[in-house]
This record gives sequence, C-alpha cells and structure tokens, in this order.
Amino acid sequence: MEILEKVKSLLPEKSVTRIELEGSEIIVYTKDREFFKSHESTVRQVVGQIKKRIEVRPEKNLVMDEDFTKEKIKELVPEEAKVKEIYFEPERSVVVIAAEKPGLVIGKMGDTFRAIRSETFWIPRIERVPAIKSEVVENVRKFLHSEVKFRKEFLNQVGELIFSERTSKRDWIRVIGLGGWREVGRSATLLETAKSKVLIDCGVKAGATNSEVYPIFGTKEFDYNELDAIAISHSHLDHVGAVPMLYEYGFDGPLYMTTPALDLATLLWFDYVDVMQKSTTSPLFSVRGIKEAIKHAIPLEWGEVSDVAPDVRLAFQNSGHILGSSSIHLHVGEGMHNIVYALDQKFGRTTLLDPAYTDFQRVETLIIEATYGGHKDIQPHRAETEKQLITIVEETMARGGIIVIPSFAVERAQEVMAILVEQGLEYPVYLDGMIWDANGIFTAYPEYLGRNMQKKIFQGDSPFINPIFKRIASPQERAKAWDDKPCVIVSTSGMLMGGPVMEHLKQLADDPKNTLLFVGFQGEGTMGRRIQKGWREIPFRSDGGKTSSLEVKMQVETIEGLSGHSDRNQLLGFIGNLASRPDRVIAVHGESQKTQEFARAVNRIFRIEAAAPKNLESLRLK
Repeated sequence: MEILEKVKSLLPEKSVTRIELEGSEIIVYTKDREFFKSHESTVRQVVGQIKKRIEVRPEKNLVMDEDFTKEKIKELVPEEAKVKEIYFEPERSVVVIAAEKPGLVIGKMGDTFRAIRSETFWIPRIERVPAIKSEVVENVRKFLHSEVKFRKEFLNQVGELIFSERTSKRDWIRVIGLGGWREVGRSATLLETAKSKVLIDCGVKAGATNSEVYPIFGTKEFDYNELDAIAISHSHLDHVGAVPMLYEYGFDGPLYMTTPALDLATLLWFDYVDVMQKSTTSPLFSVRGIKEAIKHAIPLEWGEVSDVAPDVRLAFQNSGHILGSSSIHLHVGEGMHNIVYALDQKFGRTTLLDPAYTDFQRVETLIIEATYGGHKDIQPHRAETEKQLITIVEETMARGGIIVIPSFAVERAQEVMAILVEQGLEYPVYLDGMIWDANGIFTAYPEYLGRNMQKKIFQGDSPFINPIFKRIASPQERAKAWDDKPCVIVSTSGMLMGGPVMEHLKQLADDPKNTLLFVGFQGEGTMGRRIQKGWREIPFRSDGGKTSSLEVKMQVETIEGLSGHSDRNQLLGFIGNLASRPDRVIAVHGESQKTQEFARAVNRIFRIEAAAPKNLESLRLK
C-alpha cells in the first residue's frame, strides 16, 4: 500500500524487516537492536511528515527469554509498584505488566519503561490493577489476550480498509437519525460521507415494546455490511445497548470507544441479557453477540486521533457525563468538514468529573443533546444539592431510620458515594446490585476522573474504598443491613423497576422512620415516578407470582441537581465556550418539545442555524 511504501522509504532501509497495519497504526518490525533502542527521534520525524501513528517492534527472535524478562522487570520496577501479573503476547512482541501503581512502572519521564524496552527488547504494555477486584476488567483483559491472534489479523484488515483507495457515487456528507431524534433512548446516528459510513452510538430504549426498543435498522440507507465503523460515546444502554445485536447479525467491523466505556458496557450488556432472560421478553442478543463486540473493539484514549475510515478521522474528548464518556470529534476529508457529537454531556464540574471539553478548533456541525433543553429546565446549584442530600441523610440517621437510595449502578451511585465521603458521613453505607462491580471498574481508570478526584485517589484518599461502604452480596447480608440501624442503602434499579432495591422497599416501606430518596430521573410509567406523584399503596409481585399491595409509610424525598446531563444553561454555556463557533446545531436526545425549544433558543441567542429533526430525517451537511 502507498502509505506503507512511503514509511519504508523514510526509514533506514537495513533496519526495517517488514511494515504492517494495526487499525490506523503503522507497525514497523526490526531485527536491528541498535535501531530498536534509539529509533524515537527518527520515527518522530517520519510521523511529522505522514501524520500517522508509528510503533517500532522487534522481530520475535530479537526479544529476550520470557523468564529472563520477568526477572529483569522485577529488578527494574520498584516493589512499591505492586506488580501483580506479567504475561506475554509473542505475536506482537508485547509484555503486559499489571500493577497497582502503573506510574512507578513507567518511571520518572518514562525512564523505567524505556529501560524495560531496551534491556528485554519487549514492548511494555502497562495495566492498572483495580483497587476493588473487578471480574469484568479481568475477564475483558483476559479475553482480549486470548484472542490476540484473531485481533492481529482483524486489525490488519481494518487498516487495509482505512487506507484503501475507494470511490463511490456519493458526493455529500449527511447525517440520518436512526434513533434518539426527538426522543430519549435508542440513540443512533448514521454518518454518510463520499467514501464512508460510520454509525455513531447504537442504543436501546428502556420500557419500549416491539421494534421501538432498538434503532431503525430497516431503512434503505442502513446496511451493516456497508459500515466502516461504529463509534460509541459512552456505556449507558440507551447509547450502546444494541451494539451486540449487530455483531450477532453478522457485522464484523471495528467498534471504537474508550477502555472504561468498553468495560462498563460489558457489565451492562451481560446484566441486560440476564434481565431479559428472566423476563418474558426475548433478548435482543446473546452472550455470543457480546463476545463478538468485545473482540472487535478498538479502545482509544481521550485526545488520540485515529483514522476510522478512508475519509474520516475520529477523536474522543471528555464529555463530563460518566466514566470514560466522550464527545466525538469527526474530521471528514482533508479539512472538508468537522462534526462534534456532544451527547450525553455535562458542562459543569461534579464531585467525580471535570466539565465537558470545549477546545475543538474546528466545528462546522454540532450535534448536541437537549434532554434538559426546555426553558424551565434549570437545575439547582450543585452546592445546594449536596447540602440537601446530606441533610436528608442526617435527619433519617437522627431518628434511627434507614435511608434507601434507588440508583443507577454507573455514575449516579459513585457520585452519591463521593458526596457522602466528602461530607464526612460516619454511618455505614450498604451497596447492593451491580454498584460494587461498577466501583471496581471506576478504580481501574482514575485517569478518566476529574483532576480533583484523581489527586485524592493518588494521595490514597479514594472514596470508593472508604471503610463506610459495605457490599451486599447475598440475601443474608441484605437482612443484616436491615438490622444495622441507622444506615444508608444504595441499590439498583434507579427507577424501582426490579432489582434488589425492591426487596429493601418491601422490608422497610412500612416504617415512617425510614426514607426513600430519589436522586435520579424517574421515567413516566415507572414505579419510582408513581411514588413521586403521591402513590402510597403500590402493587407488588411476590416470589410466587401473586400480586399484593404494599403500603408506603416511609418518608419520600427527591433531590434534583445530581444529573449527569447539562441543564439548559449549561448546554448554552457549552456552545458559547466552544473554541470554534459551529455553522449548524442539531438538537437531539430529548422530548420533541424540548429539542424544538432548544433549537429555537440556539438560533435566537447565537444566530446559528439550528434544527431539531425527527428520526429518519436526513440533513445534508456539505
């Protein structure tokens, strides 16, 4: 291929044995020990010319014996790094080092990393061992390691498609809504360019029936066989829930997302299958679809620019929503058009995360959420919200009660935990459902948290391992929590639509000393919304299948302001703070009225063309 020939011509001829592609990355193999040790400045110059990532790897016969390499790593890396595992991927000349403190494996200015590389001739890959054991993190890493041969071939194929010469009859750039346009749920937007097709998000809609559960795949514009890639903003199921469905159909292209987003998505995918199998609903996909999605995933870090199609480059940037969530910057053609896909996002500092990134140097089209885009959608000040939370908790503790907080397992539960620690709560807090599993993933990726939270964690003050938190892992432990008054119980599901929180409600609802505290949005038709509206006698299905009524005598409170979404002012602030003002704004991910209201506000305030299109509408961008 032309790109490989160009790289070969720019490097010392005798030092290069072969050049391959791994996705958008160019891999140069060498048998020359001196070149391998000292190639950095040479390669940097080549990268400056071709604007592509290059990695130099040794041929298999150049690397040192695996036992020798393990001993050398133990010798070079300080004990304080707490290396837990060392394993090898000979196919890629890579040694994986799993440690509790990866920074010590890298060393000051990368000295230890370079010493390992130059003395063993292996390429070190460093992984953080989570502070809380996470089976999901372990299993995803082991699974990808076991599929290294497949992945090497797959990434090579992806690279060949990215750098292939391709023609088509299209001469336009357009986006088509396959889901989440004038609605919340099943987000999916198809980007068509002159040479490529990229699907941005692919979610499901909670509570929907029939085909409205998943995106509109039946339209003539969509054919998964024509997709160059899927790009995922974050791991909530309304953005990622239908991805394994496509892989089960037969899609075999790349899936781009951040590493924490992949791990959290895996957790939620498996839970989704489990819930569907236990209900009367047929699952949209099986474990096979999940495994295929993971096999085809290409994780990218924030700020890492990657070619994903012949005329599309992609970069993820922090969106401030949940761990690993991203705004997606898509650069089409050679400077032809730039799209920023900014949903879901939070343009405001939270206890866990920094505000959404705005320093995009070029934005012609902005696709933005309008979940809270209505003119009345103004959230209370963050400090007031946190004060209200701790006040309600302390009042319940003072009267010897138990406070039950229904919560989403990802982000909201961790946000509540961080606030309780920051406010100095000393009472026990029990965590039930998937929350503990999600916590393990959070502890694996502190670099994706806000700067203040990172500082606390690296100084040994992580809220996730604070001794006030106790895991509930069995019915017996659940019963012990009920006897440990006063205490806090945070449990899934967040809208009282099943999950262990229903067991807590059944046990504790009849005591006025207890409190039910809602900290998240309660969808219309959910049990949570009914109780918020004033229902104090609710239907309850027993284990035997009989339905009885449950009287709610406990206090019921709701806190607004902990949302991971921007309110109307924050959305407008995000647009106003962009480094480059967009030519066009497309408002999606919101109720029909709110998306239209927000589009009108953008047009009025910024004098920018703005629209709130419906599903299946297409907008030509260029």
